[in-house]
Amino acid sequence: MLPWVIANPGSPVEEVCSRFGYTRSELIDDLNLVMVCGLPGYGPGDLMWAEVDEDSVIVDAADYFASSPRLSPGEALTLLAAGLALLSSGQAPPALSSAVEKLSRAVLPGGADSVRIDLAGEPELVSLLRRAAGRHHVVDITYTALASGETTRRLVEPWSVFSSLGNWYLSAFCRRAVAQRVFRVDRIREAEETDELFEPPPVTVPPMVAYTPSEDDVRAVIKLGDQARWVADYYPVEVLEDVPDGLVVRFSASDPSVIGRLLVRLGPHAELIEGEAVAHSTAELRRTILARYADA
Repeated sequence: MLPWVIANPGSPVEEVCSRFGYTRSELIDDLNLVMVCGLPGYGPGDLMWAEVDEDSVIVDAADYFASSPRLSPGEALTLLAAGLALLSSGQAPPALSSAVEKLSRAVLPGGADSVRIDLAGEPELVSLLRRAAGRHHVVDITYTALASGETTRRLVEPWSVFSSLGNWYLSAFCRRAVAQRVFRVDRIREAEETDELFEPPPVTVPPMVAYTPSEDDVRAVIKLGDQARWVADYYPVEVLEDVPDGLVVRFSASDPSVIGRLLVRLGPHAELIEGEAVAHSTAELRRTILARYADA
């Protein structure tokens, strides 16, 4: 659509919709997406301009889309493989399914089934949980919570399995908690698909990994060195100060040992500034680790 509109500036909305199979709302949605796309740098001067002005479609500052891109076979196959991998993660938007289908028809005479994408490190339980979610079967799981270390057995109604930040998760309705929960798959010790069916909700909450601090949480102020700045992207922290030699953040967790394990992992690249309970937990964890090495 873009090359044609660029070559025909001011084209009527009705003509663009008819030519490219759009509804008016779909066209506006795509133009809004174009408005936040551009070349690396992504400053105001690097982004495209796209809008509907009265009844005309306007696209500007997009000369690199004046002609349709031509991909080499290797580039097209790489793009298709990346799309298939994202689809298998369970996090792909509906638009990606359509794009992969169109690209596979152009690249592979046999369709997308001609290519198989295996994501490295996929836990064995993922296929069982996916199958149960697809068949709407209740699953009996034994789960160890990351924060408390408590192991419980619970019945869950699996909605979806997805990958995020290098881990696999199960989004499900937990009958023990009587609420929607997200479980890390590598913390599921055992899982058994039952014969019991459940009725999935007509609309499910989009799967995501999030943590909302509560008033009872333990809080700590940590200074992250340059090699530990990734923590601010990986964990839900509050950035207090960005200084030349590090990043100062406030970390919240339901258990001080969660923050303690992170500090031990970061070693010299992080400094605990505030948090008495976390300091005690970290020191205890270090003593435990040293004792294990001493006994080895």
